[in-house]
Amino acid sequence: MSNAVISDTVGVGVAGHCGPEVRSDLQVRIEPRQQGGLEIKLKSRVEAYYGDSIRRQAEEVLEALAVKNAHVEIYDEGALPFVIAARIEVARRAGLGEGTRVLPDQFPLREPSTRDRMRRSRLYVPGSEPKYFINAALHRSDGIILDLEDSVHINEKNSARLLVRNALRAVDFLNCERMVRVNQIPLGFEDLDEIVPECPDLILLPKVEHPEQVIEVDRRISKIQADYGLSRTIWRMPILESALGIENAFAVAKASERVVGLTIGLEDYTADLGVVKTSTGNESLFARQRVVNAAYAAGVQAIDSVFGDVGDMEGLRAWAGNSRALGFQGMGCVHPSQISVIHESFAPSASELEKARRILVAYDEAQAKGLGVVSLGSKMIDPPVVQRALRLMARARDMGLVS
Repeated sequence: MSNAVISDTVGVGVAGHCGPEVRSDLQVRIEPRQQGGLEIKLKSRVEAYYGDSIRRQAEEVLEALAVKNAHVEIYDEGALPFVIAARIEVARRAGLGEGTRVLPDQFPLREPSTRDRMRRSRLYVPGSEPKYFINAALHRSDGIILDLEDSVHINEKNSARLLVRNALRAVDFLNCERMVRVNQIPLGFEDLDEIVPECPDLILLPKVEHPEQVIEVDRRISKIQADYGLSRTIWRMPILESALGIENAFAVAKASERVVGLTIGLEDYTADLGVVKTSTGNESLFARQRVVNAAYAAGVQAIDSVFGDVGDMEGLRAWAGNSRALGFQGMGCVHPSQISVIHESFAPSASELEKARRILVAYDEAQAKGLGVVSLGSKMIDPPVVQRALRLMARARDMGLVS
C-alpha cells in the first residue's frame, strides 16, 4: 500500500506509506463521522512494544486538530513520533481541510550557520522519505538538503512539506548545515510558509533565472519571520539551471545580502541546451566557469552540481578534482558514499600545503628584514601569491589538516 494524500471517498483523508518495503513511515486513513467519537484501528510491526504509545499520540494529535468523531486506520512501519504527527495532519487536511498545526517538541537549535562556513558537500535527502532523515547526519557531510523539489512526486508535495517541517524541529542533524530545497516559485511559497518558522540554516532556490525571483523570496521570508517574531539568519543559495540563468549569474548572486552561494543544476541546464550530460562535463564547462566567476565577483561561494553516477567513484574523483581546479568550493552528493571522496578531492594536497608554508615563511622573513622583494628559490613571490597561500592554509585549518 502507498500513496500520500490520495482518497477514493469524499471526505476521507489518506497519507503516508506502508508495505513490506517501507520502513520508518506509516499510512493513515481518516474517515470523519457525525458521532461516535474516535475509533482507532492500529496495525504495527512494533505494536507489542509501542502500540499503546502510538494510539495515545494519535488521539492527542487528532484532538489538537479538532477531530472528535472519526474512524482512523493506521498501518505503522516503525515511524517515529514526528512522522506520525505529520502523516495524521496531512490526512486530516486531505479529509477535513486546512487548520491547526500540531508541532513536535523542538530540539534545541545549534548556533546559526555562518556566511563563510565550509560547504564542500551537501547530501540530498528526499523530503518524502523519513527513513533517510534520522541517520543522515552520521555520514558527516557539511550540509543536509531536505529536498521538496525534484525528488518528491507532485502528489506528495504537501505531505513532504510537513515531514520536513517536523524533522527540522525534532531531528538532531548534529553539525551539518540544515538546508531545504523548496519548489520553484510560486509553489515554493507554500514550502516557505511551513519551513521558515522552523529556522533552517539555508534555503536552496531552484531554477532561478532573474534576480527578481530571489528578491521575491526575500520578501516572503522576511514577512514570515516578522509574523513569527524571528530574527535568526536564513541564507539563500540560488540554483542556476538554464541558459538564461547562467547569463544572469552575477545579478542573481547580488540580488540579496542573504545569498551566500551560487550553484548550478546540470541536468536541467543540459536539457535546456538540448545536449547530453557527460561525465567529463565538456558540454557545461562554460556555464560552470561563469558560475565560478560570478560567485567570486559577488563575494559568495561557488558550489558545483552533483555527480549522478553513484557507482563510479573514480569518475567522481576526477570530476571533484576538476571542480576544485575550476574554483568551486564544494558540490552536491546524491549518496552518502560520495562524501569522503568529495572531501578528499576538495582538500589541499600535502605538496600544496608544503609549498604554501614555504611561501609564508619566506614572506615573513622578508618582512622581518624590511625587504620589499620576496623570493623563494629563483622565483619572485608577488602579493597575490602570498594571499593565495594564506587562503589555502586557512581552508586547511578549517578542515583540520593543519593546526
